[in-house]
Amino acid sequence: MPDMNAEISASFPLFARLDPDSARLLEGGARVVAIPAGTVLFQDGSECSSYVLVMEGSIRVQKVSEGGREIVLYRVESGQSCVLTTNCLIAREDYAAEGIAETEVKALVLPAAIFRTLLAKSESFRDFVFSAYATRISDLLMLIQEVAFGRIDMRLAGWLRARANAADGIRATHQDIATELGTAREVISRQLKEFERRGWVALYRGRIEVKDPGGLSTLS
Repeated sequence: MPDMNAEISASFPLFARLDPDSARLLEGGARVVAIPAGTVLFQDGSECSSYVLVMEGSIRVQKVSEGGREIVLYRVESGQSCVLTTNCLIAREDYAAEGIAETEVKALVLPAAIFRTLLAKSESFRDFVFSAYATRISDLLMLIQEVAFGRIDMRLAGWLRARANAADGIRATHQDIATELGTAREVISRQLKEFERRGWVALYRGRIEVKDPGGLSTLS
């Protein structure tokens, strides 16, 4: 198990502080899995049976409305866990959103029973779980504030400026951006056309080039 121990410690340094019994429990029950890009890890309404910690790659967690509208809630990346999974395991409830592997993902997977045992007996494990939980809740509150109260032109301008230095432009469709910002594709398309009219961006199929970051900054 030494190679696996090294992998776990490298990705999750806090686990090095586990007491010997908890460390053995983690090592004995955990498994490292490779998840291909595009894999749906969980769906709205599905049962939660394991605790997933991302070692490499990115998982997108999103909510889809009955009308098909999508919003990205957050991403789970290297060294992180999924707060929705944590909530489902603690509350013994089903998932209320879906998770998709955006890239190839390497993950550490713990069965639900071992997760609950470690949560009950290990202070270090609890620190990791609830620290990640608190951080993600703060992120979600900021997202709610942006969606509920933020102007879409300002939010879009900020999103574009954050990616303005991409060498070959921003590779994203209007639907991709709408999903990121929690609005409709038509709203994004209309706003991008206005930005293009002002000379701030140039629009291509599946790609956006930021021409005037300073112009965008007047909004964002």
